[in-house]
Amino acid sequence: MIATKDWLKASWDAGKDMLTPFAGHSAGDAPAPTPLMVPIRALGPSYRERITQHLLQLEPADRYLRFGYAATDEQIRRYTEQLDFDRDEIFGIYNRRLELIAMAHLAFAEHPEHKQCAEFGVSVLKKARGRGFGARLFDRAIMHARNEGVNMVFIHALTENTAMLKIARKAGATVQRDGSESEAYLQIPPASFDTRMAEIVEQQFAEMDYRLKRQAKQFWDFLAGVQEVRQGVRHARHQSAE
Repeated sequence: MIATKDWLKASWDAGKDMLTPFAGHSAGDAPAPTPLMVPIRALGPSYRERITQHLLQLEPADRYLRFGYAATDEQIRRYTEQLDFDRDEIFGIYNRRLELIAMAHLAFAEHPEHKQCAEFGVSVLKKARGRGFGARLFDRAIMHARNEGVNMVFIHALTENTAMLKIARKAGATVQRDGSESEAYLQIPPASFDTRMAEIVEQQFAEMDYRLKRQAKQFWDFLAGVQEVRQGVRHARHQSAE
């Protein structure tokens, strides 16, 4: 039987090429250095409230870019309540405090005739900008889409959402502008052994990272509670001494 660490190494070697965008270089270009893996975790129905809180933290301008209109708190809550976790895929990035700082929604077509199409949307909190999280979420979503048999991914964005359109163009997407709105579509190749193994590796990496962060947070919360008790005892002693 192959040891777990040996199996993970074999999986990593098979899928490491998927950690960089697949459409960014021509055959004659030198390969770009592989970026560090960002732990991206698939989110299920139990995380609906966390998703809601993430979107509610978006500033008005960011809400406008994400949804295409100035979404109110009520509209955001209605959006998250209608998320279909059985059909679609939600991906998230957490910080050390287990705060959801970036997320992506890969929505699959409902109609059977369009089952090979999906739509991508992403949001990143202002404090987490400039770290490439949007691009990494896009790469992760594209990988999953390929493994699910999708061959066309669409991005509907406002023309002023230059960050999202830049990610799409860099991946090789065709962008069509229609006034204040733009439609980007990216044709993606079929799944391969590499894409399937890479997704397994990324999922396991994200789960391990999340467990470690959760344990660390529980530990620091415990220490904070102990410190609060100590301060209370000291205060009580000080009061009694008086």
